[in-house]
Amino acid sequence: MPLPSPVGPTQAAHRTAPPAVIELRQYTLRPGRRDELIELFDRELVEPQEEAGMAVLGQFRDLDDPDRFVWLRGFPDMTARHHALTDFYGGPVWSEHGPRANATMLDSDDVLLLRPEPVLRPEPDRRPEPVRRPEPAGSGLSAPSSGRPPVGTPPPDRFVAATVWFFPPGYEGVALIRDGLLPVLRETGPAPFALLATEHAHNTFPRLPVRAGENVVTLFTSYADEDAHRRHLAEVAAHPLARAEVLPGIERAQMTEARRLRLRPTGRSLS
Repeated sequence: MPLPSPVGPTQAAHRTAPPAVIELRQYTLRPGRRDELIELFDRELVEPQEEAGMAVLGQFRDLDDPDRFVWLRGFPDMTARHHALTDFYGGPVWSEHGPRANATMLDSDDVLLLRPEPVLRPEPDRRPEPVRRPEPAGSGLSAPSSGRPPVGTPPPDRFVAATVWFFPPGYEGVALIRDGLLPVLRETGPAPFALLATEHAHNTFPRLPVRAGENVVTLFTSYADEDAHRRHLAEVAAHPLARAEVLPGIERAQMTEARRLRLRPTGRSLS
């Protein structure tokens, strides 16, 4: 099936804006079928999803599980999410390719519904002159103006690290990460390109389940390679503030051990 024709200027501009709702989707696949799904996904399912009004923000191989596929999908809001998913999963592209995609999967219900968070604490507006405003962490998850790599592009050498922290219901874990850990990360290495926290809105498309009752915060950071990531972790662990206050504070607050994802982007991934 040929790829759809290019989108119009309104849709293209819409996709370059940071999404307000993001799904972190982690699929457990049948043994040995991950490359089959990625080839199908990157060739047939990226542009049609974006034509329907969503943004495919990143596709990854999980380096710790050869049968796990991780990806990120964004929407302008929850209402738009309902309309986009209804159009796509009720449309001809999914009707044609969905059965083959589903045949590669054992489980596709590990889904976190998230929202981008500012990476800077807002400052009180007490002066007449402008003050520094929060920088949206999700800006790194918008489509670049140069467009997406074409079908057949080899996977890049980049390494992406993601950490998911689980906090008690109602606990403001995002403030703990944003105001405590994030400054240390930016001081010692590359700044994360996304800070995301649980979106507690009702699932507007129940045909696709999401994990309910979660209170998570997650950071995504891109590195030139995995050695750069290891060096960054070591510098954070040795940082006086992180060692004495930040990391122990996070450990005390979290409900369970954080989940750390070691990811390799596919050839067409934007992240």
